[in-house]
Amino acid sequence: MTKDARIYVAGHRGLVGSAIWNSLRQRGYANLAGRTHEELDLLDGAATGRFFEEYRPDYVFLAAARVGGIMANNACRADFIYQNLQIQQNVIGESFRHAVKKLLFLGSTCIYPREARQPIREDALLTGTLEYTNEPYALAKIAGLRMCESFNLQYGTNYIAVMPTNLYGPNDNFDLERSHVLPAMLRKIHLAKCLREDDWASVRADMRKRPVEGVGGDAGADEIRSLLSKYGITPSGVTLWGTGRPLREFLWSEEMADACVYIMENVNFSDLKGKTGEVRNCHINIGTGKDISIKDLSRLIAQTTDYKGSISFDATKPDGTMRKLTDVSKLHSLGWRHRTEIEEGIAKIYKWYHQ
Repeated sequence: MTKDARIYVAGHRGLVGSAIWNSLRQRGYANLAGRTHEELDLLDGAATGRFFEEYRPDYVFLAAARVGGIMANNACRADFIYQNLQIQQNVIGESFRHAVKKLLFLGSTCIYPREARQPIREDALLTGTLEYTNEPYALAKIAGLRMCESFNLQYGTNYIAVMPTNLYGPNDNFDLERSHVLPAMLRKIHLAKCLREDDWASVRADMRKRPVEGVGGDAGADEIRSLLSKYGITPSGVTLWGTGRPLREFLWSEEMADACVYIMENVNFSDLKGKTGEVRNCHINIGTGKDISIKDLSRLIAQTTDYKGSISFDATKPDGTMRKLTDVSKLHSLGWRHRTEIEEGIAKIYKWYHQ
């Protein structure tokens, strides 16, 4: 990519897209385009087509998606499959129609079977049953990567699909109803710490910035206390979903962005074909190749936040996949490795969260 290339980052305000946007800026790419949902609804095919016709991007990062944790995935199954399929259909389709030189599609490691052999290689795709709690989202992302592969094979395009592991970092979603495990856990423990220390100024500041079910920091103390208790947050302790036994891999979002830009600059679809000419499963896992149990993660967050209260787990709630560790040997062979370990990352995200 030349520094003056026209680059469209779809989803540039989210955790993934904002990190990619900042990484591009830091590398000197100046001609970037991003649109908020209010400015461009990617579910609207006609509007998406008009944008591509007007801007004519040379390169596209497809980071826009409907995302969320177990609670959101279970409650909004139709939204997760329909909206993600529609976004992908519109952006990839318009990229083809407007001769985009290269596209990077961002999926997720939830595409792999629930019982996949660990660590999970790219060729584990479609070899077993998916985890039911996030199956609609996973199916949409599988369709997206196969769409990229199919356009490459039929039309000679240069669309690359990457599958990041669990991400965390600046601009993450800390909504207690819809966020992923790490940001949800960090916020719960932070609020439990504030309640335990009777620090109502911090509780109210937190809820003014991020209301819960429409309740902000100016609500009555009893209402706030009752609402937070619903999410397992009390002065005496915090209750988290599941058993705490599942193992999860986490990657700092800014490093994920660095890997994505590196791949766009240095890797083509032709580089990903196997030595025998195999063209299936040419997507790339992006991760650390290291994992941590949910219980140990909660202890690390408690240590980082100086939380002294109790942490318990509600085993009646779903765990999700018990382990989901990526094999990152393909990524390493392409010349990229992570640098930020989980201990450093938790300290960085907590500092960002309550600054």
